[in-house]
Amino acid sequence: MQVDVITLFPEVVTVPLGASMMGRAQERGLLTLRVHNLREQGIGKCRQVDDQPFGGGPGMVLKPEPLFSALDPLRTDRSRVLLLTPQGRSFHQRDAERLSREEHLIFICGHYEGVDQRIVDSCVDEELSIGDYVLTNGAIAAAVVIDAVVRLLPGVLGDDESASQESFGASGLLDHPHYTRPAEWRDMKVPKILLSGDHAKIVAWRAEQARERTRQNRPDLL
Repeated sequence: MQVDVITLFPEVVTVPLGASMMGRAQERGLLTLRVHNLREQGIGKCRQVDDQPFGGGPGMVLKPEPLFSALDPLRTDRSRVLLLTPQGRSFHQRDAERLSREEHLIFICGHYEGVDQRIVDSCVDEELSIGDYVLTNGAIAAAVVIDAVVRLLPGVLGDDESASQESFGASGLLDHPHYTRPAEWRDMKVPKILLSGDHAKIVAWRAEQARERTRQNRPDLL
């Protein structure tokens, strides 16, 4: 998969996505990540990328010309352009699964009061939000979405089954509790069922625990 990110803060994307599984995905050729500094397309000696909004109001708006200049060389018929914005549709696991089947994703990272609407109307395929809150810039949200999408690519996780046996996976429920050695720690014991060796009962116990955890924490998923 090829991913291009247009942002005023490249390091917000490159640093977290250069570590752990995302870094290994790039090393193994599963992900081609290119991060473009919007400032390089700025206008004039000061490389201006923003201006005051028409109609007045606080803050600044990203100008259309630099964004067009950054986007035009990147877009092809196989590209899907995504804008990270609080005004976007909520991003869910099913969106990550869908986007993981795309060949080329381009992320526009908003900043200040947002981007000129003409960019949205003419270039953006989807507006996405990662939650009902506002971040200092869209690069943070882009890194989150990219991680959620890329980890679903075949070969990125150590075991491809992991993606289906986790929260929001095939069951649609939250994940069940997990335990590891030692079997007893600070007077807290691992449930006996997990030590029984009876795999059918363990599967049933985990399913019951997943439903109960979902009922308590995310009843909207039931």
